[in-house]
Amino acid sequence: MKFGKKYRASLAEVDVKKGYDPATAVNNAIATAKAKFDESIELHVRLGVAPRQADQQVRGTVVLPNGTGKKVKVLVIAKGEKADAATAAGADIVGAEEIIQKIISDNFLDFDVCITSPDMMGQMGRVARILGPKGLMPSPKSGTVTMDVAKAVKDAKAGKVEYRLDKTAIIHCPIGKKSFGQEKLLENYNTLMDAIVKAKPAAAKGVYIKSVTLASTMGPGIKVIHRV
Repeated sequence: MKFGKKYRASLAEVDVKKGYDPATAVNNAIATAKAKFDESIELHVRLGVAPRQADQQVRGTVVLPNGTGKKVKVLVIAKGEKADAATAAGADIVGAEEIIQKIISDNFLDFDVCITSPDMMGQMGRVARILGPKGLMPSPKSGTVTMDVAKAVKDAKAGKVEYRLDKTAIIHCPIGKKSFGQEKLLENYNTLMDAIVKAKPAAAKGVYIKSVTLASTMGPGIKVIHRV
């Protein structure tokens, strides 16, 4: 595989086979982010669990103390007082049946997070096949089906992220932007890693955290030595 000039320059600055302590790994991820835009710094964690086993799923949400650096567009599907509360909390789009119909008829997906109240879940099944594959379907586990829609909106705007296991037993999650600097990125890293460690399933056997890697959007993977 042929790599670009910037990527090769980034590779020359780090030892991709070596493991670094989290603080050094964050610095290396920042240093190897050489694109002209403000690259995201992403965390990739391989877990020692069986992702196809229902009792070994790892999924949850956490509010990163310094946010993600991304402006989050929030859709709330609710009625009455809950709709009013969502609007007051800063939701970008608020509606009910008309929004559900727009998702169906227009394939409307111009939002990053979808939050709904429990009383609307009976109708949300109509859009599950559209929102599910995009990771946008509200669920109680992710805190996006809730009576307190205002809090959910504020959390989403503040930098709430969902971490979940993929089919290869890896969690992929952003921890911020290059411009955050080491201190803020490291704080976000520690918050997310603590949440993943605490989410260890009771059925998981052997080594839980198999590998941890940090990488900028366009940069190489930086191995992290993570000690529980």
